[in-house]
Amino acid sequence: MNIVITGSTRGIGKAITEKFAAGAHKLFLTARNNDALEEQRVQLQSRYPGLEVLIYPADLADAGAVNNFGRFINDHCPSVDILINNAGIFIPGNLLEEEEDTYDLIMLTNVRSVYQLCRAVIPGMIRAGRGHVFNLCSVAGLKAYPNGGSYSVSKFALYGLTQNLRYELKEHGIKVTAVIPGATWTDSWAGAGIARSRLMEAEDVAAMMYQASQLSPTAVVEEIIMRPQPGDL
Repeated sequence: MNIVITGSTRGIGKAITEKFAAGAHKLFLTARNNDALEEQRVQLQSRYPGLEVLIYPADLADAGAVNNFGRFINDHCPSVDILINNAGIFIPGNLLEEEEDTYDLIMLTNVRSVYQLCRAVIPGMIRAGRGHVFNLCSVAGLKAYPNGGSYSVSKFALYGLTQNLRYELKEHGIKVTAVIPGATWTDSWAGAGIARSRLMEAEDVAAMMYQASQLSPTAVVEEIIMRPQPGDL
C-alpha cells in the first residue's frame, strides 16, 4: 500500500504516520524540517524493515514545492492508495486586526497545498479505480469562534473543498473523508495552562482515521467529527 502523509513529524500527523506505517509498502512523508524527517524515516524503517520510507522536505505554502512533491510521488509509484492531507498552520487573530499577509500564508498552506496535491496525485487513483483521501479539517471550519481569524476561514474552505472532492470522485471508486477534530493535545499546547486531560489525544484521531480506511470498498465514512469529551474549549 502506497500512503502519502503531509506534516508527518509532529502532532496529529506523527500519530497518523505511526498508525498507518505498519500496513504500508511505501510511505511518502513531507514536512518542513529535513532533520526531523530523516529521524522519522530511520525510526520507521528500523521498526518495519520491509517498509520503504521516502521523505521530501518542503514548505507547502510554496506552490512550486507542492508541485515538486507531487512529481516526486508520481515518479516513485503509479498510484497512491491513501492520501492524507494533514499539514497546516495556525495563527490566532481577528480578520480585521491580523497582519494582512497572514491570510495569504494560511490559505496557501491549509487550502491551496491540498488543492495542488490532490490534482497531482488523484489522477493516478482514478486510473487505478481506487483510493482514499483524508483531509484534516477542524471544528473551526464548522462554526466561527473568537480569535479564529484566517485560520477558521481556511478550514471552512478546506471543508468545502473536501465536499466537492467527495462529489466528484465517488463515480471513480475513490473515497473522501473530512476529518474534523476539536482541540487535540500537541506540543503547541504545552505551557498554555490547560490540562492535557481536557483535550483529545492525537492517537485518538489517528485511530478513527485508520478504522475508516479499513472498510470494504462499498462503504465510506464521509466525516469524522471528534471533540474532547467535555466539549469544545
